Amino acid sequence: MGVVARGFDQAKFQRDVRAAARKVQSEVDRVNRENQRRVDAYNRQVAQRNQKVVNDYNREVARVNDHNRRVSSRNAQTIRQLNQALRSSSTSGPRYTADELALADRLREAVAAPSAEREWDSFLSYARIDGAVVGAELREYLEALSVSVWFDEVAIVPGRSQALQMDKGLRAARCGIVLLTPAYLAGRFWTERELGALLSKSTLIPVLHGVTWDDVKEYSGILPDLAGFETERDSTQSIAQKIAAAILPVEDEV
Repeated sequence: MGVVARGFDQAKFQRDVRAAARKVQSEVDRVNRENQRRVDAYNRQVAQRNQKVVNDYNREVARVNDHNRRVSSRNAQTIRQLNQALRSSSTSGPRYTADELALADRLREAVAAPSAEREWDSFLSYARIDGAVVGAELREYLEALSVSVWFDEVAIVPGRSQALQMDKGLRAARCGIVLLTPAYLAGRFWTERELGALLSKSTLIPVLHGVTWDDVKEYSGILPDLAGFETERDSTQSIAQKIAAAILPVEDEV
């Protein structure tokens, strides 16, 4: 007896293919939903972490701003009190001389001008041979009074042009403090270059240390026309107070 071959059921085959396709698609959809769920969960976690970082940062910014406002208010109050004491005839502490008072008034008027807005409050020019110690002391006392000071030992970045950095510091400072010492008056390259730039400022502040105005007169015919401060008469701290009171805003100007 011969074998009768069964006919190919194309309809059933197509049904089976569609069923298999639906099963595969169902599994793909399930996997996609699971992946999307995980992605959404991850994104929510990342968003929460990022929001926490942003919130923490904003709180810190608000805290720092509040701290800076309080510090600024205290500093302004300190400067106001310094001005009153330095200009008073009854105080027992340091006081401006008549020439120093004229210099302080000239400085205050100059730095209050809109064009006086700079990155630094002051540029400190000195000769390292005999001015480094006093210069560092003066900088420390000034910074304790919130006067920002361009000081080469701190501001100079190794590996970059020293001349360009000093020129930038000179341009970025509202006033120039010149610590005149015997070595400075000897006329070295860097000090001559700095003084040449500072002489163009109406906010030049001479500070004499170990020299007299007669010595300065031999060095420059311009500087003696300016008033200045002398370590022979005042301590470095007192000189820093006199400078800070002259170049920082008082309370009602903040």
